[in-house]
Amino acid sequence: MKAILLLEDGTVFKGKSFGAKGTKCGEVVFNTAMTGYQEILTDPSYHEQIITMTYPLIGNYGTNKADIESKKVFAKGFIVKENCNYPSNWRNKNSLSDYLKANNVVGLEGIDTRALVKHIRTDGAMRGIISNDGLSISKLKEKLNKYPGLIDRDIVKDVTAKKPYHWDKGVVDVLTGKEKKTQVKYKVVAFDFGIKLNILRLLRSHGCDVWVVPAKTSAKDVLSQKPDGVFLSNGPGDPDPVDYAINTIQNLLGTIPIFGICLGHQLLALALGGKRFKLKFGHHGSNHPVKNIQTSEIEITSQNHGFCIDIDSLNDKDVELTHMNLNDQTLEGFRCKRIPAFCVQYHPEASPGPHDSNLLFEKFVKLMDECQSSKVQIKWDDYA
Repeated sequence: MKAILLLEDGTVFKGKSFGAKGTKCGEVVFNTAMTGYQEILTDPSYHEQIITMTYPLIGNYGTNKADIESKKVFAKGFIVKENCNYPSNWRNKNSLSDYLKANNVVGLEGIDTRALVKHIRTDGAMRGIISNDGLSISKLKEKLNKYPGLIDRDIVKDVTAKKPYHWDKGVVDVLTGKEKKTQVKYKVVAFDFGIKLNILRLLRSHGCDVWVVPAKTSAKDVLSQKPDGVFLSNGPGDPDPVDYAINTIQNLLGTIPIFGICLGHQLLALALGGKRFKLKFGHHGSNHPVKNIQTSEIEITSQNHGFCIDIDSLNDKDVELTHMNLNDQTLEGFRCKRIPAFCVQYHPEASPGPHDSNLLFEKFVKLMDECQSSKVQIKWDDYA
């Protein structure tokens, strides 16, 4: 079956269909990871996006239940150079094509993904429509013109939990099947802006009693649970219109230790008076170098964001920059100087990706320990 990708500038890519049948609109982005496609597909941060993988062969190890990062697939479409229909791996349960079909995701293969990636790098990420319904270009243009894109839209409301819930599962060793669960020491309220499961697993494995709450939960409701810390999760789209979360974070600042990742990083920055901007083609992959400004160490990180915080908008604020992206010198992390709050733009929980940044979860626990035991100004030198 034939399939087609039409970009908003009129560029057309024609190839073969795999996965589900249908027509879907979204923002077209590219991901530079070589593996981890199932974690990528199930990351809620990819809601309303059509993902192009730069690695040429995808699907060779199949899919399984252990590699999912949320309740479902959130990507609107999936584009690869070559899809492997005969996966070989001891953990495999279904082929990538069958997995996409079961989750109603349209796949496109056989196009020149290098040309598509080069086009996005040159002209920027843009709206697109992927289809195998046999619709004409003119019909696809009509549908695409009605799609509003991601800027100035709150799409967190589409992915957040409907009601609070308790999480009590730690990280599992895939070889032994053993779950890492240390003794509970601190209670953490985790805001679900599109939270990944491995974040919850890592929090639990670091001794946190984790309670997940919907994105619109108020500061009053959070504090009524008497937590030792608050976690701000990753999530999709533009942080600017998520004003309810920004207001909640402003009310929590200074009252309790806060740790933010990805969208949580952006929302914390906006709560402190920072400004966001749209990246030309975003950061998506598991091989992005980030420099720790305090130690000069380099971390290879997993990333997925299309918006970023303007460094200059935080220069006059009571914050200290901690991490910098080495590819384009954009902001990757900061911490507050006088209150217990810090965040990073990248994904220290990996899944997929390297584990260079897992120590940030230990730093969050250490921050809660310092706040609870001393009740004095935080010794930020310990968190470099």
